[in-house]
Amino acid sequence: MSTSDLCSESRFVQGRLLVEGVPVEDIGRALGTPVYVYSGGAIRARYRALAGAFSGRDALICYALKANPNRAVCRVLAREGAGAEVVSGGELKRALAAGFAAERIVFSGVGKTEAEHELAVRAGVLTLNVESEEELDALSAVARRLKRRAPVSIRVNPGVDAGGHRHIATGHGEAKFGVDAASALVLSRRAWRDPHLAFRGLHCHIGSQILSAAPYLRALAVLERLLARLRALGARPSLLDLGGGLGIPYGDGARRDGLEPAAFARKLLPALAAWPELKLILEPGRYLVGEAGLLLTRILYRKRIGGSRFIVVDAAMNDLARPALYGAYHPVVPARLREAPEVVADVVGPVCETGDVLARARRLPWLPRGELLAVLKTGAYGFSMASQYNSRPRPPEALVEGARWRVVRRREGFADLVRHER
Repeated sequence: MSTSDLCSESRFVQGRLLVEGVPVEDIGRALGTPVYVYSGGAIRARYRALAGAFSGRDALICYALKANPNRAVCRVLAREGAGAEVVSGGELKRALAAGFAAERIVFSGVGKTEAEHELAVRAGVLTLNVESEEELDALSAVARRLKRRAPVSIRVNPGVDAGGHRHIATGHGEAKFGVDAASALVLSRRAWRDPHLAFRGLHCHIGSQILSAAPYLRALAVLERLLARLRALGARPSLLDLGGGLGIPYGDGARRDGLEPAAFARKLLPALAAWPELKLILEPGRYLVGEAGLLLTRILYRKRIGGSRFIVVDAAMNDLARPALYGAYHPVVPARLREAPEVVADVVGPVCETGDVLARARRLPWLPRGELLAVLKTGAYGFSMASQYNSRPRPPEALVEGARWRVVRRREGFADLVRHER
């Protein structure tokens, strides 16, 4: 067990884990467990560091709502001046409700429906990132019917393998996303010549949990060659969207290579010097909110089977899917430091799946029933991927601001499980 994985706004004080000025035990006592806890201060600090690093040029940081779409979390970033990146009509409505300006929203997604195209065009989003020839035709038809010009960027699949789990790598040639460079050139020409479309520029998104600037530079080289050809043909793009994917260190031995905001900007900005007229868009999600959240859970039982030890907690894979889905690593610490022998144990949930393991083979204090553990760095793709599997109601969410906290999503109950059944 290590306390070095705590985010900048969390610390132990007199043996108690605090998020900003609030002991997490207090939140667990008030709301029960499991419960997600987020630090508003940590989210703001990450956004300000990244936005500040790119303040030397026209740049827009668009928060990827998929990471954590809670409206209170979104409002923190909207009030900071962030834009938003959305991938569904539901996310677009959430973004607008949270206060993101429509002209600072980009709409991505490989399978947008006609209704989503119409919603985005009527809302006045900054751009729709189109991912196929047929989508371009469909969007043009919607714009023609609405008697408007739809803003369009072409999503390029640059053939860059950014590493990481294959389920979250989106820029390699076998992924379903975007179009190849040759097709992107054709679609860009069609877009700027279509009277119902307003060609904005190029977009790519090469993956998630990327811990090096090198894949971004390789993708940028592909986009720059396309931009040069478009410029030679007379096009005047105004946007260059490099997507998201900026990773965080989860404490599993992976290190961040040059992705602190200032270092990342120093590597990226020189490569963009030839294109000062383009607004740069970045779409971070995990990078902004991942380290700002934790999942608080209570120890139900301890057991041994042969030489293995298990700590059974009340959180499960339905609350936090990443470990079961990707084999993802999340640090685990007790909410209160106590004298107890340290053992190597698996932290497991109550769900009837062998894969319901939140943490495998961790050195942790062998604490008794009722003690609280904090699963760290769960602010991204935690609640947003939660389900009601095993008819387990989803947990509440709380947002901490200084010495105060509030519920930003209540705990579900049985009525929520059956609400839409007949």
